[in-house]
Amino acid sequence: MQDEQIMSTERIQGTVERVTFHNPENGFCVIKVSIKGHHDLITIVGNAPKIAAGEHIECLGDWHQDKVYGKQFKASQFNLIPPSSLEGIEKYLGSGLVRGVGFQTARILTQAFGEEVFNVLENEPERLMALSGIPIKRKKQILDSWTEQKSVRDIMVFLQTHGVSTARALRIYKTYGDAAIHKVKENPYRLATDIQSIGFKVADELALRLGLAIDSLQRARAGVHYVLHEHCRHGHCAAEYPYLIETSASLLGMPADIIKDAIEEEIAEKKLILEKIDEVDCIFPVLLHEAECEVAEHLSRIFYGKRPWEKIEIHEAIDWVENHTGLQLAESQKNALVMVFSNKLSIMTGGPGVGKTTVVNSILKIMQANTLSVALCAPTGRAAKRLTETTGFKAKTIHRLLGFNAETREFKHHQDHPLPIDALIVDEASMIDTVLLNHLLKAIPDHAALLFVGDVDQLPSVGSGAVLMDMIRSEVISTVRLTEIFRQAADSKIIVNAHRINQGELPLPNEGMSNDFYTIFADNPEDIQTQLLELVSERLPQYLNCNPLTDIQVLTPMNRGGLGSVALNVLLQEKLNYAAEPKIARYGHSFAPGDKVIQIINNYEKDVFNGDIGFVTDVNLAENKLKVSFDYRIVEYAFAELDELSLAYAISIHKSQGSEFPVVVMLLAVQHYMLLAKNLLYTGVTRGKRFVVLLGEKKAVNIAVKNNQENKRLTKLSQRLKEMIA
Repeated sequence: MQDEQIMSTERIQGTVERVTFHNPENGFCVIKVSIKGHHDLITIVGNAPKIAAGEHIECLGDWHQDKVYGKQFKASQFNLIPPSSLEGIEKYLGSGLVRGVGFQTARILTQAFGEEVFNVLENEPERLMALSGIPIKRKKQILDSWTEQKSVRDIMVFLQTHGVSTARALRIYKTYGDAAIHKVKENPYRLATDIQSIGFKVADELALRLGLAIDSLQRARAGVHYVLHEHCRHGHCAAEYPYLIETSASLLGMPADIIKDAIEEEIAEKKLILEKIDEVDCIFPVLLHEAECEVAEHLSRIFYGKRPWEKIEIHEAIDWVENHTGLQLAESQKNALVMVFSNKLSIMTGGPGVGKTTVVNSILKIMQANTLSVALCAPTGRAAKRLTETTGFKAKTIHRLLGFNAETREFKHHQDHPLPIDALIVDEASMIDTVLLNHLLKAIPDHAALLFVGDVDQLPSVGSGAVLMDMIRSEVISTVRLTEIFRQAADSKIIVNAHRINQGELPLPNEGMSNDFYTIFADNPEDIQTQLLELVSERLPQYLNCNPLTDIQVLTPMNRGGLGSVALNVLLQEKLNYAAEPKIARYGHSFAPGDKVIQIINNYEKDVFNGDIGFVTDVNLAENKLKVSFDYRIVEYAFAELDELSLAYAISIHKSQGSEFPVVVMLLAVQHYMLLAKNLLYTGVTRGKRFVVLLGEKKAVNIAVKNNQENKRLTKLSQRLKEMIA
């Protein structure tokens, strides 16, 4: 079922007659070339940074027979040589490669300077400036464009000579500009941290090609940082010393002694921190070590400060809030209120339906009645929006609350310019990582109180740390855990089954579609796919009278694999939005009006953040722009920026944290084995507001419910808090 058949391997030379297609993002091009021995023009496809008609090219590659386009030469390598004949030079200059030069201007240039035209542009610009027949402004544009494209060519040739693909070379140039060669030569390993699509292995191969010794200390130090970074990317704040040595030595193929020397040098230069956790030597990245230490210091500072509500008599306040709202608070909720107002720093945790929102609303009413200034925040935009809806008070994301400046990459509010508040309530606290919490705590004034609200049984933060869990485990911060499911919530099988899952029990059997939770067991992954498409496109929209695009969210444990979000998005897009036009394909995704998309990195300039979900409203092929609606706000993307977006018909459960969707279809299969755990299933189920369908293999559901093995993150925050708060 292959579309192509390899016919031969060879090197060919010829002149570019026409550039049929060229993608500036990845360099992919389709060109028509005349070569000796061929009467007709041949088609060559491959990747080139810039290419123009008139250029002489030398290509290494294979002949293929494509079923649609016929015989093509697929080039694995391009060598581009500027033309030498006057005819070729004129065609080359007039091809659009140089801004300001069309065919008429190209003719003027070749008639004036002949075969010397390239030398004039490069080394004798004054001759061009003295030439009549071309406006001064255009002459400057021509010279600037020539310098720019030559710089790009030089950098691309350098990178490609050392084995870097065209697509990666373009990213390197876009990141470093004219300084690319210098920066890469100076430290090739910086590519792995500076450029998202280039990993350590690519940077390491480049370093070795540039002559770095395979057993050099520089390589060892770079490898150690990479291993530690990858370890912390999975949520840890440090790595055990023996693990770091063993893993780095294995990755680099180097003796452990050299790795140890590299770590010791990094420690001596204070680029890594050595510290014991539970009597085991561990290595911290400096940033995470500083953040964790400062988090403990700030929590201690807040803990020991004077409460802003010393005059409030809490039992009278509880009676008042019950009379004022007409609500009869449960004993557990009253106890929570007493705990909060008896402490300056406190935590309230519990699952869905246990009354956390009622307690928060009561706190807000009491504070408001006592003229206390209180702020509310959450880690994500969707979580902040939910908090606003449930409390009636304006809640902000942590970044917006702190006044993040996209240009300076700094926060307006910090230790020297704290927030003007008496109290802060932080919702969805399980999602906050160590670094973000540090920024937040810095901005809390000494006199202010702080309440964390969250569900400690959900998945921990995507970033490093387990701050909510660590604060609770320290046993020095007052914590109340709400467990009583209230009558109205108990009518929801979503809530009942969420608590059953959290207790290691299977969801209740189906009782007909009148409930809001339904389990469907499938025989295999293919059956899951088939049933999913039917559920999303037909059964659920018909039964619930809902919109499959805006109301239904598919959740899956992984991004990769047949039941990962990447593959599912292709299937769901084809099923739900196949006819939409126009389409634009970039970075492995195709986008069209109506497509559901998710932002996958924080973009402070656009004010959109990792996890924000929206819908494509417009694709403008003429202007190379695409528009997305995020909660009724339109955000514009250049096509070159589309690596910030991914399709969102299906998203990972991790990406769904802090969000709530009308209808959730959650998939579980044995192929997700490495991630099947109770907190993953629990987190996914609790994202559903109106209806939840659990679709998967029975064995996978059983594994997830019974797997209470916590992937404990390596942190020291709990220990630090015990030492600082007596």
